[in-house]
Amino acid sequence: MIKLILLRHGQTNWNKEGRYQGQIDTDLSSLGEEQASKLALALKPLKIDYFIASPLKRAYETACKSAKYHDLEVLKDERLLEINHGTWEGKLSSEIDEDLLRLWKNAPHLVKMPNGESLDDILARVKLALDEYLAKYDGKTIAVFAHDAVNKVLLAYVLGLELSSFWNITQDNTCINVLELSKDFTKIITLNNTSHLGYLFTDEIQKGL
Repeated sequence: MIKLILLRHGQTNWNKEGRYQGQIDTDLSSLGEEQASKLALALKPLKIDYFIASPLKRAYETACKSAKYHDLEVLKDERLLEINHGTWEGKLSSEIDEDLLRLWKNAPHLVKMPNGESLDDILARVKLALDEYLAKYDGKTIAVFAHDAVNKVLLAYVLGLELSSFWNITQDNTCINVLELSKDFTKIITLNNTSHLGYLFTDEIQKGL
């Protein structure tokens, strides 16, 4: 059994603009830096044994702000990289093929990004990561800092949901999800908690990942 604290990175300028980032290594915006600092203070009182992050700066730097309060290093795991959007990366929705974008919004599990990944591709690598965490960190609390699509796929998987439910899950910037997990057990403690930012939820529309 592990306690998994699953987190999303702080806002980037491309999040704000609605550009598809994917695996392009974008920086945190000034608001994203502030969000990451508030998240770090929220996690400070908790006993956390390990910090693990996607190697992309927006996730890794968000993790480092929290890890410093625990005097721990942040371990990088490439399996936590955001979905590879392929030719979509760096583009706005208005610059993407309308038919494929419509399919992505209505049946995301059927889409493989041009020269990129599908949700099944993410699931395959997330499963490998989670299996390793369950075996390696049994009895521990781990904080995992990743990305919107990665978090949604992981949550769908542990909650027994189909990937077609992708858009039914919300992951705001620096949101906190807490779950207790074993190979055959999932206990939800909190999902998409943003109270450390001063609000329980936001009506902000997700324009790009």
